[in-house]
Amino acid sequence: MAASDRRTVVITGASSGIGAALARACGARGDRLALLGRDRQRLDAVQAALPSDSIGLTADVGDLVALRAAADEILNRFGTPDVVIASAGVSVGTLVDEADDLAALDRVLRTNVLGMAASFQPFVAGMRARGSGTLAGIASVAGLRGLPGAGAYSASKAATIALLESMRVELHGSGVRVVTLAPGYIDTPMTRVNRYPMPFLMDADKAAAQLLALIDRQRRFAVVPWQMGIAARLMRWMPDALYDRLSARAGRKPRGLPL
Repeated sequence: MAASDRRTVVITGASSGIGAALARACGARGDRLALLGRDRQRLDAVQAALPSDSIGLTADVGDLVALRAAADEILNRFGTPDVVIASAGVSVGTLVDEADDLAALDRVLRTNVLGMAASFQPFVAGMRARGSGTLAGIASVAGLRGLPGAGAYSASKAATIALLESMRVELHGSGVRVVTLAPGYIDTPMTRVNRYPMPFLMDADKAAAQLLALIDRQRRFAVVPWQMGIAARLMRWMPDALYDRLSARAGRKPRGLPL
């Protein structure tokens, strides 16, 4: 790929999980990468395995000052990117009757919702002016129905789905595309703490390949894998009484600090 043809792709949450897998998938095809992650050591390890040019910036998307500084460095080095993938996210089991879980709720919402919006914001004006660009957000099927013991995570992902839909409508006709991706269970550190069956569990690199293909096709909304997409549609339209009875017996993510 000629240097002039290479895309510049920004990925948050790139030090582990889906974000790291997306970095590997983009790197394999020669994209120029700007990777953001909280863990410097893990981010360095991801970068070291990439065949393409990349920069790694340490930033927690919940820290708006650090995130803006990282965005400014990306703009100074590369100009307005072609694609921004907001992949950073945290998850933890929460219960509404536990006072200690309010802090976890705050952390999850700040990272997964505010962090996503703040990851996109510095780049939107440049994309509008250029008349092109893709903003892709990693949501979750957990945002389609409230899951027991995961109120914070489900609420955050429902909010990201709505946020991305609002953005898509706001940017309609500008040339800037917004893609909402809702993975099911992906084999990452976030899911490995779960002690219950995870249907259609998917390898992270295989999931990243599918997610990247959907971003390239600029799909408005998609669930990965396709089997989970069918399950998600059934969940979405299931009568509340039936959903309540079935879900009340479902396994629950352990409570504790967000990953």
